[in-house]
Amino acid sequence: MNKNEKFVIAINRELGSGGRTVGQKLAEKLGVKFYDKALIKALQERFNLTVKEIEKLKGRKHGWWAELNRIIGIGPGVNIDYYMPQRGNASDLLTTDEMFKAETEILKGIAEEESCVVAGRSGFHVFRDHPNHLSILIQASMPFRVERVSRKQNVTEEEARKIIDKVDKMRENYVKKYTNTSRYDTRNYELVIAMDGINEDDAVALIWDYINRQVSL
Repeated sequence: MNKNEKFVIAINRELGSGGRTVGQKLAEKLGVKFYDKALIKALQERFNLTVKEIEKLKGRKHGWWAELNRIIGIGPGVNIDYYMPQRGNASDLLTTDEMFKAETEILKGIAEEESCVVAGRSGFHVFRDHPNHLSILIQASMPFRVERVSRKQNVTEEEARKIIDKVDKMRENYVKKYTNTSRYDTRNYELVIAMDGINEDDAVALIWDYINRQVSL
């Protein structure tokens, strides 16, 4: 990936690995915007961005995402709370075929107009044919993830493990359904980072070094 040209970085991450924070910090370091499930979902709901409506936008104006971006003013300071699965709350992880298609169109529209970092949403699959992309998997051991989720959600370690198990299964089912592959298949990524023993800034530094090495090759 060449950071001096328009690019997209797709970060897939395990719940509790700190991957979302890594994505945010990386986007900030690169000076680009960061997109995740919460923002994409909010856009779909707020502006009724179904596949049909997106096609209408494309038909009316070239660069529809840039125009929509200008109107709604998405920027680094946008404040949309991100989704952290809660106990017994699985509905927000469910995605219909229509929703997946709309999400894919939104993500492709973003990447056509600007460089960005995208967390989740099967970005490794959506952007697999993008000429200047980097797909990354952020993962961690179960004890690491349990401790982090337990601390952030103020639940017991047993409850945290149950949350992680549920989300892991649902995310894997989601990826298999819409991409015909596993999110754990490392062949889907150029870079895989285990967070045990490092922090988010260390991970960003690893990615930064990898990108710069790619540019110099």
